[in-house]
Amino acid sequence: MKPCLLDPAALDTLRQERIDWRFRSAAPALTGLTLAEAADRRLNLFADGFFAPFVVLDEEALEHNLRTMAAWCAARGVVLAPHGKTTMAPQLFARQIEHGAWGVTCANAGHLRIYRAFGVSRILLANQLLDPAGLRWLAAELGADPDFEFLCWVDSVRGVELMTAALEGAGRPVDVLVELGADGGRTGVRDTATALAVAEAIQASPVLRLRGTGGYEGALSHGTDEAALAKISSYVDGLRDLAISFADKGLLDGQIVVTAGGSAYFDQVANELTKPWPDGLDVLPVLRSGAYLTHDDGFYREISPLGDHPRIDGVDAFRPALRAWAQVTSKPSDELALLTLGKRDASFDEGLPEPQLRRTPDGPAEPLEGHAVTKLNDQHAFLALPPGSPVEVGDWIGLGLSHPCTVFDKWPLLPVTAADGETVVDYVRTWF
Repeated sequence: MKPCLLDPAALDTLRQERIDWRFRSAAPALTGLTLAEAADRRLNLFADGFFAPFVVLDEEALEHNLRTMAAWCAARGVVLAPHGKTTMAPQLFARQIEHGAWGVTCANAGHLRIYRAFGVSRILLANQLLDPAGLRWLAAELGADPDFEFLCWVDSVRGVELMTAALEGAGRPVDVLVELGADGGRTGVRDTATALAVAEAIQASPVLRLRGTGGYEGALSHGTDEAALAKISSYVDGLRDLAISFADKGLLDGQIVVTAGGSAYFDQVANELTKPWPDGLDVLPVLRSGAYLTHDDGFYREISPLGDHPRIDGVDAFRPALRAWAQVTSKPSDELALLTLGKRDASFDEGLPEPQLRRTPDGPAEPLEGHAVTKLNDQHAFLALPPGSPVEVGDWIGLGLSHPCTVFDKWPLLPVTAADGETVVDYVRTWF
């Protein structure tokens, strides 16, 4: 199996981008420096003039999570195509690929074009791609680069017809997976008869090639009780059964790809996809987990199989790698302080930021317990203060964040910090 590649020259060009006013939290001392030059300066978040609020990445946690997931996938006999929409950061894609990622997953044609700008050689689009302009661009990209591998989903005969019309005259076929859905889920066929009709339409298309089945189990449950996990396992079993049915009818071409696995239930997915397959079937089980890279201090901490309630034995838990820092800008009463952080800066769709650390203007960071963010406005966080709280105006508050997918999109440039949590050793550029 060929490794996934990413263009090092494109990454080097990215690191030559110069820092300026576009990056609102960057210290003025970095103005005019390239990302690479700025990293070499090893500035301090608090002493060297970064503008509050800011969100940072923890280098040690990132590396731990990369190694942990790579080792676990290898041991379980699955490959990983992490969902890049979590970060939209080619520098982080490169690290995932360096740690053995089979490919990178995207969600739409815009993502696809960004990935290809950085030379990602194997891309799974976990969605239907029906836009004629996007399909024409894809056909040209496939024609120009024989090493570029691409797969996407289809879930209707009409979708097959639209793709076939837009791809007329394409130089080589586009690989597709029939997407299986479920009641209460999102897209995807809901029954075997429809799935077979879609597969037969793909076989009849001169520009498509059926490679397997795919889907997303995370929309079916947000629980970890026995019934919830059984529901996930049953859904993944359906993906298996559908792939076997296609193979029995001679509808598949090449190695069979079966893919599921967000960041909440990748253990259940691996359990089902690594069960014995019928003799003669060459099946590649592909996970698409993306949030494992940074983990979080909320949703994934509670539900991940390597979170605070682990479902996997003998493997170190993931570590949260995202932290926001904001200053106390006002303390209108002994029960309330306001922070310089709001909906424009931090995620709030799967839980509010969690106060964890307090740092006085001149002192080290110390644990902060018994405090809670109760509400976010656009630019303010409401911090509830317990009796005897030490929090004062001017203090820095370090906050854990929930759901990384809605953090990265707010920050075009994120500092990466060393073990001390303050020294900046790199900068990650995002593209949303």
